[in-house]
Amino acid sequence: MADSRNSVPTTGQLPVVVIGAGPIGLAAAAHLVERGLEPLVLETGPVAGSAVREWSHVRLFSTWGEVVDPAAEKLLAPTGWVRPDASVYPTGGDWAERYLQPLADALGGKVRYGATVTGVARAGRDRIVDSGRAEQPFTVHVQWADGREERITSRAVIDASGTWSTPSPVGANGLPALGEKTAAGRISYRVPDLNDPSVHARYAGRRTAVVGSGASAFTALAYLADLAKEEGNGTHAVWILRRGIGANTYGGGEADQLPARGALGLRAKAAVEAGHASAVTGFRTQAVDHDGDQLVLVAEDGRRLDPVDEVVVLTGFRPDLSFLSEIRLGLDERLQAPTALAPLIDPNVHSCGTVYPHGVNELSHPEQGVYLAGMKSYGRAPTFLAMTGYEQVRSIAAALAGDQEAAERVELTLPETGVCGGAGLFDEPENAGQSDGGCCAAPATLQIGIGAPATTSGGC
Repeated sequence: MADSRNSVPTTGQLPVVVIGAGPIGLAAAAHLVERGLEPLVLETGPVAGSAVREWSHVRLFSTWGEVVDPAAEKLLAPTGWVRPDASVYPTGGDWAERYLQPLADALGGKVRYGATVTGVARAGRDRIVDSGRAEQPFTVHVQWADGREERITSRAVIDASGTWSTPSPVGANGLPALGEKTAAGRISYRVPDLNDPSVHARYAGRRTAVVGSGASAFTALAYLADLAKEEGNGTHAVWILRRGIGANTYGGGEADQLPARGALGLRAKAAVEAGHASAVTGFRTQAVDHDGDQLVLVAEDGRRLDPVDEVVVLTGFRPDLSFLSEIRLGLDERLQAPTALAPLIDPNVHSCGTVYPHGVNELSHPEQGVYLAGMKSYGRAPTFLAMTGYEQVRSIAAALAGDQEAAERVELTLPETGVCGGAGLFDEPENAGQSDGGCCAAPATLQIGIGAPATTSGGC
């Protein structure tokens, strides 16, 4: 290569840009280093695992043995890092402080903070242009925390930025409900940290609507039930479900091979049965009205709930694809996940068991060299496991290193689960009452909890 200030590095000399210094992004960097490739991790926050730290009070339902990546552990070993007890369940804060930050520190200058990626494209080519496209490197547009802009050239891009920054709204049609934005001061899209005195005061003695049916909703119900036991004085949760209550509503319970996840569902069930939470079923929110200082949720069928003081919306997350608009992605039209991956994770049809371990083949796009990994790869689908993401980036790193055999080899066995869940199937009357996928019987009056008021079940 000519010794000139105008010389341009070949694609092979360029780094692989990894977006996000969370568990999957940092694992991707570790696997790239193991393969002799140069990663550059861009993290919008000031520290590693910035998003994880925002739910630092929540305990994972995976043990330390299931949330430490093998390549990352090898990278950490020379630093004197000691792996935590594999049988212990860490909190988000534990995960960030005891694993993610040490891993980022071990990667050193390969991780850069305060870097918000605002765009990714082929150098000199917008998404329309075919000519010479595949030969061009990527250009990553970055906005730094101090206001500076930079263009970074890379050989490939792994987007592991997750979905935490884009929670889904309370509106049942996927768009904000009428009045939702106006009521923003009384609506949260996160599991409340009741150890925080200000948050504790916000929910103590109040009626709180919890909207959602997954692990986050279970966690919020369990926390609010504990608060009700502690405070009493009118502390109560109103659990809003878009479908009915059935055998699978609370997850896998004792049949779940991730025991902490099963126990979480059982805690939510106990909160309902003890009367600390009442359930409203078949309720699809269309509007959020004000009643003095309180809020009233209004369903598509016209039902109006009794006023509540706070609303906690835990209806899932969705990927931010705005900065990838000039890249040719192949995404499923429903889940916004890679086309080949979507059938494996689609909650409309994938209701029981586990997602088949997958890698570069399922994560590839028409634009070669760009990958969505981790939670970002799941689009709007739920129930992502860290182990799945670690296998994804192991496969991607192998492919980028030219080891296609290793890229296509499955090196992960996931735990099976007793959880049956989903979305679309449960809304179809013909599925009601089936042992695999059905969630409830015909509409009926339902008594929820001890001394709780009766509510009407609107079906699945």
